Amino acid sequence: MRVDFYQLGQGGAEGALPLIARNTLKLGERLLVVSADADLTQRLSQALWALKDSFLAHGLAGGPHDARQPVLLADVPDATNGARYIAMADGRWLDEALEYERAFLLFDNASIDDARGVWRSLGSHAGLERNFWRQEDGRWIKAA
Repeated sequence: MRVDFYQLGQGGAEGALPLIARNTLKLGERLLVVSADADLTQRLSQALWALKDSFLAHGLAGGPHDARQPVLLADVPDATNGARYIAMADGRWLDEALEYERAFLLFDNASIDDARGVWRSLGSHAGLERNFWRQEDGRWIKAA
């Protein structure tokens, strides 16, 4: 299992999630995006449709075609689309993420202390790989 921590900078979750979703789909995987913030979910949906060179097909959980969605936006960690990858876009860690193959925790400066706590708590899990990413000059770099 792998957990990637993304410290958001410019663009917030709306800037980071489309890149994560695109890379997930390139790997042939599906993505579940979880946020308890309905406004953020709507902004994420708009960001997925508004990519410059293409758009990323997705749906909101609760629709008739959830199982067919390559990217599903939801308020609970229930992957009715069969996703093995989960992104927690609102900065809140969900223990259910440990049931997925890969998890992404997107957090901003307001939730950095919580993210650090999650990082420390996951350090004791056998077989779990943690990675920390931050933006530098508009690019994502892996922090040491």
